[in-house]
Amino acid sequence: MSGAARQASLEPPLEPFGLVRRLVAEGLGTALLLAVVIGSGIMGERLAGGNEAIALLGNTLATGAALVVLITIFGPLSGAHFNPAVTLAFLLRRELSVGAATAYVAAQLAGAVAGVFVAHAMFAEPILQVSARLRDGPAQAFSEFVATFGLLVTIFGALRFRSDVTPVAVGLYITAAYWFTASTSFANPAVTVARSLSDTFAGIAPNSAPAFIAAQLVAVPVAAALCGWLFRRP
Repeated sequence: MSGAARQASLEPPLEPFGLVRRLVAEGLGTALLLAVVIGSGIMGERLAGGNEAIALLGNTLATGAALVVLITIFGPLSGAHFNPAVTLAFLLRRELSVGAATAYVAAQLAGAVAGVFVAHAMFAEPILQVSARLRDGPAQAFSEFVATFGLLVTIFGALRFRSDVTPVAVGLYITAAYWFTASTSFANPAVTVARSLSDTFAGIAPNSAPAFIAAQLVAVPVAAALCGWLFRRP
């Protein structure tokens, strides 16, 4: 046994976290993420004086920075999925059970909606809203496929080669994807559902959401299969 292997064998295993604590982490992390997405969108729009590029820039920087922090904090606890597409990908890779994955998705959806309500309350907006912001068309849906596919490749590539930089890699990818995708990179079914409940800068009309969610979910098996082959250990 090499010195490094012998040292690793002497180190105590990480503390196992129960499912309830993991679900709270997923719900809380997703809620904080949506509070950032919606809140920074509102703040950006109010301060940008009608300049949508400036508003989007503010929204982008806040979201990317928050992802780095949230994944760093909650990653060791629950994996910091905050995203049903990520959870489904781990399920397909047999790294999560069906029961745990179902519970993760429920916690993410509940947390996402709660985060939207928190953002509305902070900015004295009506708590209950329905977005009127249309994001329609094949290009928008295809953008969501690309955004979600790229996110999953980023996650699994980082976990395979440099797991310590996963939070930064994901934050930087989403920061970039806000600008190189026509849809501004939702890349997350829970985020899409929750943003349909906010008639603000970051919102999406409910009738636009199904195409986004379908494209996001289609990207999951494609990315999972590719990453399973590309990043397979020799």
